[in-house]
Amino acid sequence: MVGRLRKITGPYLDAEAENLDRRETAATKETAMINRRDFLEQAAMGAAGLLLGSKTGLASAAGSRAADSRVEVLFDEPLGTVSPNIYGHFVENLSGVLYDGIWVGENSPVANIDGLRKSLIEHMRKIKAPVIRFPGGCFADSYDWRDGIGPAEKRPHRTNFWAMGESEKAPASHRYDPNAVGTNEFVHFCKLIGAEPYLAANVRSLPASVFQQWVEYCNSPAGSTTFADARAAAGYPDPFRVKYWGVGNESWGCGGEFTPQEYAVEFRRYSTWLPTYGDNLDLIASGPNTDEWSWTREFLEEVLRKGPGELRRIYGIALHHYAWNLSRGKTQEWVAGKGDALKFDAVDWYELLREGERMEGLVTGHWQVLSEFDRQHRVKLVVDEWGPWYRPGSAATPGDQLEQMPTLRDAVFSGMTLDIFNRHPEKVAMANCAQLINCLNSLYLAHEDKFVITPVGHVFELYASHQGGQALRTIFSAPTVHYDRDGQSASFWGLRGSASVRDKNLTITVVNPNTSESRLAEISLRGASVREASMRFLSNADIHAHNTFEQRDVVVPQTKPLRLSEGSLVVEFPPASVAALTIQLN
Repeated sequence: MVGRLRKITGPYLDAEAENLDRRETAATKETAMINRRDFLEQAAMGAAGLLLGSKTGLASAAGSRAADSRVEVLFDEPLGTVSPNIYGHFVENLSGVLYDGIWVGENSPVANIDGLRKSLIEHMRKIKAPVIRFPGGCFADSYDWRDGIGPAEKRPHRTNFWAMGESEKAPASHRYDPNAVGTNEFVHFCKLIGAEPYLAANVRSLPASVFQQWVEYCNSPAGSTTFADARAAAGYPDPFRVKYWGVGNESWGCGGEFTPQEYAVEFRRYSTWLPTYGDNLDLIASGPNTDEWSWTREFLEEVLRKGPGELRRIYGIALHHYAWNLSRGKTQEWVAGKGDALKFDAVDWYELLREGERMEGLVTGHWQVLSEFDRQHRVKLVVDEWGPWYRPGSAATPGDQLEQMPTLRDAVFSGMTLDIFNRHPEKVAMANCAQLINCLNSLYLAHEDKFVITPVGHVFELYASHQGGQALRTIFSAPTVHYDRDGQSASFWGLRGSASVRDKNLTITVVNPNTSESRLAEISLRGASVREASMRFLSNADIHAHNTFEQRDVVVPQTKPLRLSEGSLVVEFPPASVAALTIQLN
């Protein structure tokens, strides 16, 4: 492994890597980590924050090192407004997501607001969470919303879709849905945060009339219908005004095993008439799994069989993509192909990013298919499930199904993915990270009175200022990362990100995927000039670094001021880092 790492790290650690090749022992591995940590600390203390330059041969204040990279923001090439909904989230009644993660109960000793975990609400307000998808996921197409209204003590208990994956020691609430959290509680959770609810209707096992009634329950004016009266009896006289509705979920799989043509018929039927009460309803169709171009094309062909006016029913088409296969081409088998959340080498790091980077091609590819049918681009992409998916075994709370421990690698992955969405604001109207808490790429982990923000949660904090900004085309130039992929030469890009501006405030987010080398970049603004700037970033000497209930601040944002010299700005981005530059313009 060390021989492989020498090829990745580059020349500045060649001598040390040769020594490690000769003495690959626990002691030398520890020495390598110390050397890397020293390098990172020097970068953070010196070049990461305080750099200067000139018109020729830009160099840093620490060691007169010449810039090797360039970030050029083009103010005369706007891409569109970054929808805040790109920074959306997803919660499903799956193991510890709902019960333990979000809901602790009104009588719990855990600090709560009406039974909802208070610490979770407070941080989600901080990151300006815009929209939350509920109740699934696969759970949605086994869920009857009528079970989750009325007095809590009278609500039925149902077998959870995910029950067969739970251990015998799992709490009963994980196997059998107590319906303590229903429509009222979820919408209340959204309102406390300041987010819009996005509800997914059950197409597989409930008729269209029940979907219509759910809309009526949520949105009919006070005193107007029996369902409005039922809502008022629960303490919510005013309509919820739910705007976003998913018509099923993963209808090619757990949502009904439909063909695209079969699902298109169902979509037309479920969307033929819904009460709006003066507000538009944005309906999201169940879309493709990763690169299934045929699903997108054949669904639209069948929907439009009755004429082009059918497009008016569709706000967006849902796209799902998980980065899961770290086998390096050895298998496509769902279980065998997965990697470990905590035990990985540098090649696994790049392989995960490579799988996640596919998102850019998926967005542009499915958009091209959409364009064949919708030249006016009224229908958008909604990426309402995305993130890495590892094999079991890293859960902070043992037994929580699908829970995994997010590391610095997942922070870099998430920053990279959000940057992709930022670069395509005209295509992507919404995205929902899977999932919010105690599951896959989670922003938070919680159990009883314990709560921690993961590195992924901190990325959403760093990126929050992009929301509602004008995306700008940005050109990144940096040395390519080269590494040995099981005896074959492989490469990955060296620096990427996105930029947006609002008024006189420019946000540039940058990902350095290189596990061992920093990048020294000249920041060039074409069409604007800098008044002052600062940087917040996530990084760590250990690429496996993560936050736990016992050590909550291992990976947290660090802040550094940036100094201008003769109008130039040069910034060093540490190895394995996600950074956000905040620049005030003249």
